[in-house]
Amino acid sequence: MPTLVVATGNAHKTGEIAVMLSGHFDEVLDLRAYPDLTPAEETGDTFEANAALKALAISTALPGALVLADDSGIEVDALDRRPGVYSARYAGPGATDADNRHKLLAELSDVGARGPARSARFRCALVLAQGGEVLATFDGSVEGVLTNQEKGSGGFGYDPLFIPEGHCETFGQLPESVKNQFSHRARAMARLREWLDARIA
Repeated sequence: MPTLVVATGNAHKTGEIAVMLSGHFDEVLDLRAYPDLTPAEETGDTFEANAALKALAISTALPGALVLADDSGIEVDALDRRPGVYSARYAGPGATDADNRHKLLAELSDVGARGPARSARFRCALVLAQGGEVLATFDGSVEGVLTNQEKGSGGFGYDPLFIPEGHCETFGQLPESVKNQFSHRARAMARLREWLDARIA
């Protein structure tokens, strides 16, 4: 089985992807293995556009490599679906996950602790590329609501604020094995696995 290069330096994201694609690749690497490569600037206005920019840039720089890029984030209905594509840098350039969560909570301080006003969703777009060409795209989403305070220390990003539909705990509280069954990334990955399996068959 080939090696997959994930176009990210985010170890948490790479770890999730490696678990979800277990058995499909001998090795899953990311940009930490290629320190001389610079990730593409995320100038797209959709998750898919940003994922494509990243996948195409790295697959061009690594001829022959199979490259997977992910762009994901959270959409909050009360904020007109912000942060959206700006989720990772919502609090500004160089913002940490904690900075972004703090800003989001501050913006929702006038919104009730419960109810539809706190509805939100995680969205994920995946783009698989090789040799500077897109091979396939996949997407996934999961609906839920936002808490008014952080709960749990698991996951990353906005996980401690997001309670997925049908559950009482945030992604930060749920075991990773549970989250990986139905998260936005898991749903996109399921479509990727189906595509890989079909090509192998």
